[in-house]
Amino acid sequence: MTRSIAFQGELGAYGHQACVQARPDFTPHPCTTFEDAISAVRNGDAELGMIAVENSTYGRVADVHSLLPESGLKIVDETFVRVHINLLAVPGTRLEQVKTAMSHTVLLGQCRTFLKDHAIRPLTGIDTAGSAALVAQAGEPSAAALASELAGEIYGLDVLARHIEDFDNNTTRFLVMARDADLSRRGDGPMITSFVFRVRNIPAALYKAMGGFATNSINMTKLESYMVGGDFTATQFYADVEGHPEDANMLRAFEELEHFTDEIIMLGTYPADPRRIGA
Repeated sequence: MTRSIAFQGELGAYGHQACVQARPDFTPHPCTTFEDAISAVRNGDAELGMIAVENSTYGRVADVHSLLPESGLKIVDETFVRVHINLLAVPGTRLEQVKTAMSHTVLLGQCRTFLKDHAIRPLTGIDTAGSAALVAQAGEPSAAALASELAGEIYGLDVLARHIEDFDNNTTRFLVMARDADLSRRGDGPMITSFVFRVRNIPAALYKAMGGFATNSINMTKLESYMVGGDFTATQFYADVEGHPEDANMLRAFEELEHFTDEIIMLGTYPADPRRIGA
Protein backbone atom coordinates (compact mmCIF):
# COMPACT_ATOMS: atom_id res chain seq x y z
CA MET A 1 0.00 0.00 0.00
CA THR A 2 1.38 3.41 -1.01
CA ARG A 3 1.69 5.90 1.83
CA SER A 4 1.28 9.59 1.08
CA ILE A 5 2.27 12.88 2.67
CA ALA A 6 0.19 16.02 2.04
CA PHE A 7 1.73 19.47 1.53
CA GLN A 8 0.56 22.92 0.47
CA GLY A 9 1.41 23.87 -3.10
CA GLU A 10 2.05 22.32 -6.50
CA LEU A 11 4.57 19.60 -7.29
CA GLY A 12 7.97 21.28 -7.21
CA ALA A 13 7.12 23.58 -4.29
CA TYR A 14 9.47 23.81 -1.34
CA GLY A 15 6.91 21.81 0.62
CA HIS A 16 7.38 19.06 -1.97
CA GLN A 17 11.14 19.34 -1.44
CA ALA A 18 10.58 18.98 2.32
CA CYS A 19 8.56 15.81 1.74
CA VAL A 20 11.29 14.29 -0.43
CA GLN A 21 13.93 15.26 2.12
CA ALA A 22 12.14 14.03 5.27
CA ARG A 23 9.97 11.17 3.96
CA PRO A 24 11.46 9.90 0.67
CA ASP A 25 9.45 6.67 0.93
CA PHE A 26 6.11 8.57 0.93
CA THR A 27 4.24 9.79 -2.16
CA PRO A 28 3.85 13.60 -2.12
CA HIS A 29 0.20 14.69 -2.15
CA PRO A 30 -0.18 18.36 -3.29
CA CYS A 31 -2.95 20.48 -1.73
CA THR A 32 -4.17 23.99 -2.50
CA THR A 33 -4.06 25.32 1.07
CA PHE A 34 -2.65 24.38 4.47
CA GLU A 35 -6.23 23.68 5.58
CA ASP A 36 -6.58 21.22 2.70
CA ALA A 37 -3.32 19.47 3.66
CA ILE A 38 -4.48 19.15 7.27
CA SER A 39 -7.90 17.87 6.17
CA ALA A 40 -6.25 15.28 3.91
CA VAL A 41 -4.48 13.80 6.93
CA ARG A 42 -7.48 14.08 9.23
CA ASN A 43 -9.76 12.40 6.67
CA GLY A 44 -7.32 9.61 5.92
CA ASP A 45 -6.48 10.68 2.37
CA ALA A 46 -2.84 11.02 3.50
CA GLU A 47 -0.92 9.47 6.35
CA LEU A 48 1.17 12.55 7.10
CA GLY A 49 1.13 16.29 6.49
CA MET A 50 4.10 18.59 5.83
CA ILE A 51 3.30 22.07 7.17
CA ALA A 52 5.57 25.11 6.83
CA VAL A 53 5.63 27.17 10.02
CA GLU A 54 8.45 29.72 9.72
CA ASN A 55 11.18 31.08 7.48
CA SER A 56 14.48 32.53 8.69
CA THR A 57 14.11 35.56 6.39
CA TYR A 58 10.35 36.15 6.29
CA GLY A 59 9.32 35.01 9.78
CA ARG A 60 6.40 32.81 10.74
CA VAL A 61 3.92 31.60 8.17
CA ALA A 62 0.67 33.51 8.62
CA ASP A 63 -2.25 31.68 10.27
CA VAL A 64 -0.46 28.33 10.65
CA HIS A 65 -0.01 28.57 14.42
CA SER A 66 -3.72 29.20 14.83
CA LEU A 67 -4.50 26.20 12.60
CA LEU A 68 -2.40 23.70 14.54
CA PRO A 69 -4.39 23.59 17.83
CA GLU A 70 -7.67 23.14 15.93
CA SER A 71 -6.32 20.57 13.47
CA GLY A 72 -6.73 17.53 15.69
CA LEU A 73 -3.30 16.39 14.46
CA LYS A 74 -0.02 15.92 16.33
CA ILE A 75 3.52 16.94 15.43
CA VAL A 76 5.71 13.85 15.01
CA ASP A 77 8.78 15.36 13.35
CA GLU A 78 10.39 18.54 12.03
CA THR A 79 12.64 19.25 9.07
CA PHE A 80 14.58 22.32 7.99
CA VAL A 81 14.79 23.02 4.26
CA ARG A 82 17.47 25.30 2.87
CA VAL A 83 15.49 27.51 0.47
CA HIS A 84 17.66 28.03 -2.59
CA ILE A 85 15.93 30.38 -5.06
CA ASN A 86 16.64 29.84 -8.74
CA LEU A 87 15.72 31.77 -11.88
CA LEU A 88 13.97 29.35 -14.24
CA ALA A 89 13.07 29.90 -17.89
CA VAL A 90 12.12 27.96 -21.01
CA PRO A 91 15.02 26.02 -22.59
CA GLY A 92 17.40 28.11 -24.65
CA THR A 93 16.69 31.37 -22.87
CA ARG A 94 19.61 33.70 -22.04
CA LEU A 95 19.63 35.69 -18.81
CA GLU A 96 19.68 39.03 -20.64
CA GLN A 97 16.39 38.11 -22.36
CA VAL A 98 14.47 37.89 -19.09
CA LYS A 99 12.30 40.92 -18.31
CA THR A 100 9.95 39.53 -15.62
CA ALA A 101 10.14 36.92 -12.87
CA MET A 102 7.03 35.39 -11.30
CA SER A 103 6.78 33.75 -7.89
CA HIS A 104 5.00 33.81 -4.55
CA THR A 105 5.20 37.26 -2.97
CA VAL A 106 7.27 35.90 -0.06
CA LEU A 107 9.92 34.55 -2.42
CA LEU A 108 10.01 37.77 -4.44
CA GLY A 109 10.97 39.62 -1.29
CA GLN A 110 13.88 37.28 -0.67
CA CYS A 111 15.87 38.03 -3.83
CA ARG A 112 15.38 41.76 -4.37
CA THR A 113 19.07 42.41 -4.96
CA PHE A 114 19.38 40.00 -7.89
CA LEU A 115 16.20 41.25 -9.54
CA LYS A 116 17.28 44.88 -9.18
CA ASP A 117 20.80 44.22 -10.48
CA HIS A 118 19.42 42.55 -13.62
CA ALA A 119 16.49 44.95 -14.16
CA ILE A 120 13.98 42.12 -13.83
CA ARG A 121 10.46 43.13 -12.84
CA PRO A 122 8.85 40.93 -10.14
CA LEU A 123 5.37 39.51 -10.77
CA THR A 124 3.26 37.98 -8.03
CA GLY A 125 2.12 34.42 -8.67
CA ILE A 126 -0.07 32.06 -6.65
CA ASP A 127 2.95 30.03 -5.51
CA THR A 128 6.47 29.10 -6.56
CA ALA A 129 5.85 25.85 -8.42
CA GLY A 130 2.62 27.17 -9.94
CA SER A 131 4.60 30.11 -11.34
CA ALA A 132 7.09 27.67 -12.88
CA ALA A 133 4.23 25.76 -14.49
CA LEU A 134 2.78 28.96 -15.97
CA VAL A 135 6.15 30.01 -17.39
CA ALA A 136 6.61 26.59 -18.98
CA GLN A 137 3.11 26.74 -20.46
CA ALA A 138 3.60 30.25 -21.88
CA GLY A 139 6.93 29.42 -23.52
CA GLU A 140 8.00 33.07 -23.59
CA PRO A 141 11.77 33.69 -23.09
CA SER A 142 11.21 37.11 -21.52
CA ALA A 143 9.18 35.58 -18.66
CA ALA A 144 10.92 33.56 -15.91
CA ALA A 145 9.97 32.03 -12.59
CA LEU A 146 11.62 31.97 -9.18
CA ALA A 147 11.43 28.50 -7.68
CA SER A 148 13.33 25.37 -6.67
CA GLU A 149 15.50 23.32 -8.99
CA LEU A 150 13.02 20.51 -8.39
CA ALA A 151 10.33 22.67 -10.01
CA GLY A 152 12.62 23.26 -12.97
CA GLU A 153 13.07 19.52 -13.42
CA ILE A 154 9.34 18.83 -13.17
CA TYR A 155 8.25 21.53 -15.63
CA GLY A 156 11.17 21.26 -18.06
CA LEU A 157 12.76 24.66 -17.40
CA ASP A 158 16.42 25.68 -17.52
CA VAL A 159 18.18 27.16 -14.50
CA LEU A 160 19.54 30.53 -15.62
CA ALA A 161 20.86 31.53 -12.18
CA ARG A 162 21.22 29.44 -9.03
CA HIS A 163 20.94 30.42 -5.37
CA ILE A 164 20.05 34.07 -5.91
CA GLU A 165 18.49 34.64 -2.47
CA ASP A 166 19.64 37.72 -0.56
CA PHE A 167 20.63 35.77 2.56
CA ASP A 168 22.80 32.66 2.49
CA ASN A 169 21.02 31.09 5.48
CA ASN A 170 17.51 31.29 4.02
CA THR A 171 15.76 28.31 5.65
CA THR A 172 12.17 27.17 6.19
CA ARG A 173 11.08 25.00 9.10
CA PHE A 174 8.42 22.40 8.40
CA LEU A 175 6.45 20.25 10.84
CA VAL A 176 5.40 16.70 10.05
CA MET A 177 1.84 16.10 11.28
CA ALA A 178 0.01 12.82 11.92
CA ARG A 179 -3.34 11.71 13.31
CA ASP A 180 -1.70 10.07 16.34
CA ALA A 181 1.06 11.32 18.60
CA ASP A 182 4.43 9.56 18.70
CA LEU A 183 5.92 9.92 22.18
CA SER A 184 8.76 7.45 21.62
CA ARG A 185 12.25 8.73 22.31
CA ARG A 186 14.07 8.75 18.97
CA GLY A 187 17.72 9.42 18.19
CA ASP A 188 20.55 10.57 20.41
CA GLY A 189 19.75 14.29 20.26
CA PRO A 190 17.25 16.35 22.26
CA MET A 191 13.50 15.94 21.96
CA ILE A 192 11.31 18.98 21.30
CA THR A 193 7.87 19.37 22.84
CA SER A 194 5.46 21.88 21.30
CA PHE A 195 2.33 23.22 22.97
CA VAL A 196 -0.01 26.19 23.10
CA PHE A 197 -1.48 27.77 26.21
CA ARG A 198 -3.58 30.69 27.41
CA VAL A 199 -2.63 32.45 30.62
CA ARG A 200 -5.19 33.36 33.27
CA ASN A 201 -6.20 37.01 33.52
CA ILE A 202 -4.12 37.78 36.61
CA PRO A 203 -1.11 40.09 37.12
CA ALA A 204 2.26 38.66 35.96
CA ALA A 205 0.57 35.44 34.81
CA LEU A 206 2.96 34.88 31.90
CA TYR A 207 6.02 35.56 34.05
CA LYS A 208 4.81 33.08 36.66
CA ALA A 209 3.80 30.50 34.04
CA MET A 210 7.27 30.55 32.50
CA GLY A 211 9.01 30.39 35.89
CA GLY A 212 8.62 26.63 36.12
CA PHE A 213 10.66 26.07 32.98
CA ALA A 214 13.48 28.31 34.23
CA THR A 215 13.66 26.76 37.71
CA ASN A 216 13.66 23.25 36.20
CA SER A 217 16.48 24.08 33.74
CA ILE A 218 14.37 23.57 30.62
CA ASN A 219 15.50 25.39 27.49
CA MET A 220 12.63 27.19 25.75
CA THR A 221 13.58 27.61 22.10
CA LYS A 222 10.47 29.48 20.98
CA LEU A 223 7.68 31.53 22.55
CA GLU A 224 5.23 33.43 20.34
CA SER A 225 1.95 35.14 21.06
CA TYR A 226 -1.02 35.74 18.79
CA MET A 227 -4.60 36.89 19.16
CA VAL A 228 -7.47 34.43 19.23
CA GLY A 229 -10.64 35.19 17.30
CA GLY A 230 -9.67 38.81 16.70
CA ASP A 231 -10.00 39.61 20.40
CA PHE A 232 -7.26 41.89 21.78
CA THR A 233 -7.74 40.46 25.29
CA ALA A 234 -7.59 36.77 24.24
CA THR A 235 -3.94 35.91 23.69
CA GLN A 236 -2.62 32.44 23.00
CA PHE A 237 1.03 31.45 23.24
CA TYR A 238 2.90 28.89 21.16
CA ALA A 239 6.02 27.37 22.73
CA ASP A 240 8.76 24.88 21.88
CA VAL A 241 10.86 23.46 24.72
CA GLU A 242 13.68 20.93 24.82
CA GLY A 243 12.58 17.84 26.68
CA HIS A 244 10.15 14.93 26.80
CA PRO A 245 6.80 15.15 28.66
CA GLU A 246 7.78 12.15 30.80
CA ASP A 247 11.01 13.77 32.05
CA ALA A 248 10.84 14.62 35.76
CA ASN A 249 11.73 18.29 35.24
CA MET A 250 9.13 18.60 32.47
CA LEU A 251 6.44 17.12 34.68
CA ARG A 252 7.23 19.69 37.38
CA ALA A 253 7.29 22.57 34.89
CA PHE A 254 3.92 21.69 33.36
CA GLU A 255 2.39 21.17 36.78
CA GLU A 256 3.38 24.74 37.63
CA LEU A 257 2.20 25.98 34.23
CA GLU A 258 -1.29 24.60 34.91
CA HIS A 259 -1.67 26.92 37.93
CA PHE A 260 -1.47 30.04 35.75
CA THR A 261 -3.23 28.96 32.56
CA ASP A 262 -6.80 28.40 31.43
CA GLU A 263 -5.87 25.95 28.67
CA ILE A 264 -2.87 23.88 27.56
CA ILE A 265 -2.89 21.93 24.29
CA MET A 266 0.00 19.55 23.66
CA LEU A 267 0.86 19.61 19.96
CA GLY A 268 3.52 16.93 19.88
CA THR A 269 6.93 15.60 20.89
CA TYR A 270 9.60 14.86 18.28
CA PRO A 271 13.39 14.73 17.74
CA ALA A 272 15.16 18.04 17.12
CA ASP A 273 16.31 18.23 13.52
CA PRO A 274 20.14 18.21 13.42
CA ARG A 275 19.97 21.29 11.17
CA ARG A 276 18.16 23.24 13.90
CA ILE A 277 21.38 24.68 15.32
CA GLY A 278 22.96 25.54 12.00
CA ALA A 279 19.77 26.63 10.22
